[in-house]
Parts: sequence; structure tokens; C-alpha cells
Amino acid sequence: MRKVYSKIESIEGNVISVHAEGIRNEDLAVVTSRHGESLAQVIRLDGDQVFLQVFSGGRGVSTGDELRFLGHPMQVSFSDNLLGRIFTGSGVPRDNGPELTENLIEIAGPSVNPAKRIIPRNMIRTGIPMIDVFNSLVESQKLPIFSLSGEPYNPLLARIAMQAEVDLIILGGMGLKYDDYLFFRDTLEEGGALSRTIFFVHTASDPVVESLMVPDLALAVAENFALNGKKVLVLLSDMTNFSDALKEISITMEQVPSNRGYPGDLYSQLASRYEKAVDFEGAGSITILAATTMPGDDVTHPIPDNTGYITEGQYYLRNERIEPFGSLSRLKQMVNKKTRSDHRPLMDGMIRIYAAYKESMEKKSMGFRMSDWDNKLLKYGTIFEREMMDLTVNIPLEKALDKGWQILAECFTPEETGLRSELINEYWPKEAIESEKQGEGES
Repeated sequence: MRKVYSKIESIEGNVISVHAEGIRNEDLAVVTSRHGESLAQVIRLDGDQVFLQVFSGGRGVSTGDELRFLGHPMQVSFSDNLLGRIFTGSGVPRDNGPELTENLIEIAGPSVNPAKRIIPRNMIRTGIPMIDVFNSLVESQKLPIFSLSGEPYNPLLARIAMQAEVDLIILGGMGLKYDDYLFFRDTLEEGGALSRTIFFVHTASDPVVESLMVPDLALAVAENFALNGKKVLVLLSDMTNFSDALKEISITMEQVPSNRGYPGDLYSQLASRYEKAVDFEGAGSITILAATTMPGDDVTHPIPDNTGYITEGQYYLRNERIEPFGSLSRLKQMVNKKTRSDHRPLMDGMIRIYAAYKESMEKKSMGFRMSDWDNKLLKYGTIFEREMMDLTVNIPLEKALDKGWQILAECFTPEETGLRSELINEYWPKEAIESEKQGEGES
């Protein structure tokens, strides 16, 4: 029987404090007031003084209300019944479905022992050329999507959720606008992907503390599915809202702030979530893609800056495209050699020529005379951006590689590409060769 405390020492915003013994950090409690019962979580211990964040807010809570500790941290049900369901940041059903109480597991456990991990070796295909061809997503990888606010990072995540070749998707939304929540739900439902998706959503109007729980709920469920042999892709949006929730709570607790007001343990808080990405020997895997909006497009901001030290590269989303410069999947070489012999050289060659196109664009904007080579580069850049970089392009990897060769053949002769002759002999479009032969015959 858990002891009931009838005196709350202080109430500051959504944080209350009591004197209690034998309490652990992150334990849950129930506050009973005249408005009903509210869930609270321990966020700080100072001797026998316990500080708790009230999920529904401190309004309506008085010092004479009762507080009962549950003796455990947040738990979530784990079973196949989760599939196709939508929950809040506290694990309560948001889809009017039944509450799940069987097989409860604790969230926010430790990361997997590195000795139990295996080297990433399998590609996750998404149908998006700028990912599959140029910065392949690798199973058990952890990658952020660095984006300006207003860029279509949520539509990008929704597309990946529908098209990624994995067993199931776990989607964690933090601080989502209600329209974004509806967009995810409706898009996945219409695309037929909701049945293999589990959605934990915290909207901007929900209690702040729930935002902190969303990644832990998503990753705890993902870990158990992975141990049961499933390939799980965890999509999180947006880690900036998660970090801002950390900041808000640390300010409430009057903790000494670090860079730009964020708590000093921001790196550890982010790392403890990202490090859950893992590939289990003989079982499944967890892969993490997390949107991170950069305030003012500042990559030195504490959130992207700390994230960059944790993850294995990043995707940059600018002008509604995944930028080839700056975007990096550090593990892509683990899988590029297993796809097609032309994958790596074609990727390198096309990006090299695209860089030359950017230089020609700069020359043109400054009023310099354009050479024939400059004009070829300008033609190439326009086609490349339209047929490869545009996020609406949706083709399998092999067709995307063929498309790359077609774009090169449309703009250049084989010798101008700088690609090896054996690759050109094997992959250069036959119709382009025939067209060149006809042109030589007529001349």
C-alpha cells in the first residue's frame, strides 16, 4: 500500500513539491484535487524534497490536495494491439480506441550495450532519390533532418513512413500543430500505412512534460519489437520542441542555464535517445530519423550543434529539397557497394558536376559570358533539380540510377562526365549511343 501525502509544500507553475522518502527520479504520482485526478512525474530530488511536474498543469491544485506515489516510472503496454493506434504523450489512447493495459513495460531504460550491437550493413530503401542514391539510409542508423521552420519536413517524414522498406513505423510527434497531427494521421491512413504504424503524439496544447515522454515511449516500444525480430523505423518530429520542453522545465526548476538558456545536460538528454538506434544480432533493429528545426538556419545553435556530435551525419532540407551539399550519411559506404556497381561512382560524378553547375550559376548572376560548357552545366543543373532533387520524385533505387545516366546523356558526351569507360560501356543509355552514331553519320 502506497503512502498518501496530504500536504503539498509549494506550487510553482506546473511544478509541485512535497517531502517524501524512498522516491526515485521519474516515478509517477497521482494528485487528487477537487477537479479530479491528475498524473505527475518526479523531475528532481533534493534530499527528501521531491519536485513533480503535473501533466495537466498546476492550475486547480492546492497545498491541501492529496498525492499518492505509484512506485514506478511511466509504463506503456507492449503487444501487436498497438499497431494502427494513436496515443498521447502519456500513453493514453487518442483515437477513441480501448486503453491497453496488458504487458506493461517501463520507458527510458538504458541504451543497448555496444558489445551486443552489430555493424550496420543493410540499406533501407525509401523511394526518394536524394536519400537512396546520394545519402543512403542504413538500418540501425541515427540521422537528423536539419530544417528551417516552414520547410516540408513533416510531409517528408510521412512519405518515408509510407515507403520505407521496414516492418513497422513508430512515429513520435512533439509540439505538433493540430493540423500537422491530422496531416500525419490522414496521410498514413489514405496511404494504407497506418496499420503498420504506432503514433505517439504531443500537440502544442498538451502538457509540456508529455513532450519529453514521446521519444521514450516510441523507443521503448521500438526496442521490444526489435527484440522480437522486427525492423523498426522511428520517426521523431521535432527534436527542437523536445529540447525547448527541457529548457522550459529547467527554468521552472531554477537550474543554472547553459548556452542560450538550455540545460547543461542537453547533450546527454539527446544522446540517451539517439543511442537507442541498434541492430541486434539474430533479431531486429531500430533506425532513427528525427526532424530538427534550426532557429534562424543556424547550425551552431545548441540543438543542431549537440546533435551533430551524436548522429552519423544529417540531411539538410532547404528550399523544399534535400541539399546534396551538407547532407551526409556516414554509413552509406557500408551499403553502396552492395547495390549496383555504378552506384558510388555515379553518385560522386553527378554531385561533382552539380558543384560545377553552381559555379556557372554564380558566373551567370555576375554577368560573365557563358561558354558552351557553362550552358551544358546550366542545362544539367535544371534537369537534375527537377528530376532528382524534387521531393515529389518517387522511384526505386535502380530506376533512379538509370535516370541519373539518362540525365548525363542528355547534357554531355560520355567523355565529359569523367566516369570510367567500363561503367559507360555498361550503363550509358543505348538510345543516346544510337543518337550519337546517327549524328556522326549525317556529318
